[in-house]
Amino acid sequence: MKKLNVDWDGVYDSTGYLFSLAKSLSCAVKNSPWADCAEDVIATSGFAFRMWVSPDLCPSAVSIWDFEQQKPWVESSGLTCDYVGRYWDQEDIAEARRLEAVALIQGSIDRGIPAVCWDIGTPEWGLITGYDAGAQVFETLPVNGRAQPLDYAALGKRELPLLSVLTITGQSGKSQADILSDTMKLAVHHLRGGEWCGNAKGLDAYPALIRHFEADFSAERSWNMEYFLGTLGALKYYDWRYFEKAQQMELAACCKAVYEAWQEAFRIKTTKNVKRKKEREKIAALLKIAQENEQRAVEMMEKMI
Repeated sequence: MKKLNVDWDGVYDSTGYLFSLAKSLSCAVKNSPWADCAEDVIATSGFAFRMWVSPDLCPSAVSIWDFEQQKPWVESSGLTCDYVGRYWDQEDIAEARRLEAVALIQGSIDRGIPAVCWDIGTPEWGLITGYDAGAQVFETLPVNGRAQPLDYAALGKRELPLLSVLTITGQSGKSQADILSDTMKLAVHHLRGGEWCGNAKGLDAYPALIRHFEADFSAERSWNMEYFLGTLGALKYYDWRYFEKAQQMELAACCKAVYEAWQEAFRIKTTKNVKRKKEREKIAALLKIAQENEQRAVEMMEKMI
């Protein structure tokens, strides 16, 4: 077994619910020669700005998007990568894509970098950190932290049988000024609802989520509310941190206010009884503050690009 010594240490997750692709991508970059990009890549790939909320708060809403965009979005950050995907109704190419993905993963691990993969132990993104070519087995690191083996033959064929494998290969030499400009373009694209998805997305995700703390409250969706607050709120840290490091201080201040409002909303949800109307009202008010600041941030970015 060729195995990398990789864990989630050093990937900041303020809620414990950070979007699994963003978490996996950051960890893969952290364990590469380009570790100085590990925090920034969550913002510069655009993932820090993506928002999605389904009417019933189904967690799978965060995974309904065009997976093929991973390569161009990650490469917008100045990193280079390889990608293999296979989706619904593509059984005719399934085996060829699986074999291509196996080779991609092995090559990445040989270079000392874990591979970002979909559904390796739980139907989320995680990392493949090792392989045994003789036994045809991968070593994995799911987002729940419980490493387990995965047969080569099971790659892309588990609980949600889609194949999605991304590996980091290098840097493109893209200038920091161009990375900043393209990050703002991606942010505006996502927050204005530009990507394909059938659910509320971008800034429209705010009212879709807020209503569950107001007129459409259901105690049966308590965990789902926590999931969306935690998943989206944890991402907000990364856009604040990136713009601060990029010396975009007014923009960073808006993003910090967004992050702090989401964090406080999450804290209330996880420490108070949200069956009480007054607690839900606090959360709704905080999300409205976040929405106002994020709207302001979008308008700033639109003027700058």
